[in-house]
Amino acid sequence: MNLRQIETFEAVMRCGTASRAAEMLGVTQPAVSRSLAELERSVGFPLFARIRNRLVATPEARSLYDVVKAAFRGVDVIRGAAARIRDHGSGEIRVASLFAIGQSLMPKAIAIFRRKHPNTRVTLLVLPSRDVRDLVASGQFDLGLAADLIDTTGVVHETFLARAALCVLPTGHELSSKKVIVPMDLDGVPFIAYLPEDRFRQRIDAVLTSAGAVPRIVVETALAPTALALVSAGVGATLASPHAIAGFDRSKIAVKQFRPGVEARVLLLLPSDRPKSLLVRDFIDALMAAR
Repeated sequence: MNLRQIETFEAVMRCGTASRAAEMLGVTQPAVSRSLAELERSVGFPLFARIRNRLVATPEARSLYDVVKAAFRGVDVIRGAAARIRDHGSGEIRVASLFAIGQSLMPKAIAIFRRKHPNTRVTLLVLPSRDVRDLVASGQFDLGLAADLIDTTGVVHETFLARAALCVLPTGHELSSKKVIVPMDLDGVPFIAYLPEDRFRQRIDAVLTSAGAVPRIVVETALAPTALALVSAGVGATLASPHAIAGFDRSKIAVKQFRPGVEARVLLLLPSDRPKSLLVRDFIDALMAAR
């Protein structure tokens, strides 16, 4: 028994004659007859009787047809599902993001994506970059955005953003009147730094050290939103990426250009063991449009 024989049987039962079934299937009538005979040998009982040159289904054939119809309805469901996946994606996409992006750029990207896929459910987790990487590498999430401090083993990655950091000061800070902040302006100034292993922190340190500037580090933290909250509370100054600042209340801080430039980089991460789905491609397009 094979699928072609079952398709022929279903066509004959539905059309009522071998000639109509042959026309529907695009084959000859003898080919239909051969396929039916092979199916009968396979199942071990007659399916049709010839009465006055007409094929008449046996009771056994009618019982078998009930099962075949149910199976074909399942095939129709599969076809419909395939069409929906082709046109709209699988119906769910899982995204993880570092905090700096998750509260600013990511909501804009999701809004853009949902205009094209209004029925697709988006799961968004905002996490430390290492956790973002782990979720993507394990295949639990479809894509992620993470700071470039992570180990990229096990993920496909590319630079998504590379922007010059800005200097962020408490409102009313003595440096607030300056248009551009340079490293020596921060010498001895209370400063909120990122953790020593953070590559962004390392780039900041390199620029400050090269200029001979030594800020007075009063707090170290892993997250840009935390650093910005500390700045708004008057604890000290910091450097932060434009995308982190974009999601923060600017009325509580003063934002200045910083020279020379210090790059803040964000990586786009994808699982290494599977190709991009249509939904993932469209979500990446939305992220690019939201930048």
